[in-house]
Amino acid sequence: MARYTGPRVRVLRALGVNLPGLSAKTMEKRPTPPGQHGARRRKTLSNYGRRLKEKQKLRAHYGVSERQLRRIAADAARTRGNAMATLVELLERRLDSVVFRSGFARTIPAARQLVTHGHIDVNGKRLSYPAAHVNRGDVITVHGMRGEAAVRKQQEVGGAVLAAPEWLEVDSSALTARVTSIPSADAVPFPIELQLVVEFYS
Repeated sequence: MARYTGPRVRVLRALGVNLPGLSAKTMEKRPTPPGQHGARRRKTLSNYGRRLKEKQKLRAHYGVSERQLRRIAADAARTRGNAMATLVELLERRLDSVVFRSGFARTIPAARQLVTHGHIDVNGKRLSYPAAHVNRGDVITVHGMRGEAAVRKQQEVGGAVLAAPEWLEVDSSALTARVTSIPSADAVPFPIELQLVVEFYS
């Protein structure tokens, strides 16, 4: 599956928001959009453009493909209740996202690498599928000496980019995290209009 491997701060500048899951860096030094004329005033976005931009924020932050996000949005729309809350829940409960929110990796791509390399256990069993969903009560543990060394190294570089959310109980010394509840719609760690995302896929 194709993944974006280009300059990440460029994406932040294009979308006009810091995305902690994509990059531990921020766009504070160059807040204007990329390009020769980025500092100039841009035209007002159309309704479609606004919806597309909000959708792209989710894609970039969580590192999912268009096909994956479309499927997740369809699953959220089929469930009873608030589609926006369900959409966030399905994205936040991905294993790579939980590893990132637990502070074991500085970005979601780094968390995905930990998972695919077999350094993460869920309830005592090794799980190498980043898109797997965790449930309430699940315990996530960093597995093996190599995994622990990789996490400790990232912690020494700069530590966790975000504080652990309320729905996670994290033990940084033991490198374990327990899911205490289901994430709500406001669990997204950056400004976004979720209604526009739902409308984009409706």
